[in-house]
Amino acid sequence: MPSAMEGSEGGEEGEILRYEETEDDNVSPTDLSELLKEGTKESHDRAENTQFVKDFLKGRIKKELFKLATVALYFTYSALEEEMDRNKDNQVFAPLYFPLELHRREALVKDLKYFYGEDWKEKIQCSEATQHYVDRIHHVGQHEPELLVAHAYTRYMGDLSGGQVLKKVAQRALKLPSTDEGIQFYMFDNISNAQQFKQLYRARMNALDLDKNTKERVVEEANRAFRFNMQV
Repeated sequence: MPSAMEGSEGGEEGEILRYEETEDDNVSPTDLSELLKEGTKESHDRAENTQFVKDFLKGRIKKELFKLATVALYFTYSALEEEMDRNKDNQVFAPLYFPLELHRREALVKDLKYFYGEDWKEKIQCSEATQHYVDRIHHVGQHEPELLVAHAYTRYMGDLSGGQVLKKVAQRALKLPSTDEGIQFYMFDNISNAQQFKQLYRARMNALDLDKNTKERVVEEANRAFRFNMQV
């Protein structure tokens, strides 16, 4: 499953798996956004070099495989957004609750209807690898909600950057309609400026009241999230 991490759109076959596009003079090395950036670099490199991502970026993506990736994303985001809803008033996550701007489940339902038809629910199933990812998200949301930020950060921040490159590649390679059917997942209609939103999101992350040990656990969980994405 493509974990569409942040990056520049300068070259679709070059590096896209980068979260930080601009330097912010106001951040400290102990800020969560900086710890995540530094602490997940190795995972970024590994994710960016998976065969699936390399083939995807070169436009070598089969529709059946893209459909299966969309199914995996549906189960993943359904779990993630269920746990985010559960913790929307929990102080360890509440500042990062942006359902209108970020939530992807309804967009993925539209994509699944496009690819599988109105009876899409009967035609899809959760793979074993995706189920492991889903189970971990539910565990975190219900037992360690302070780690939920790791999963939200790993997915949404990437969807707003590298995901926009993947959208163009998929649309062209799969000859999808110019009216954006099949790629609603990549459309963020309620975010007018992705770069500004990501800066706001990182500022909110850095303002979370987390001690040093908890921040380290968040970084560890983000690396775990990368591994789940690569396994899927």
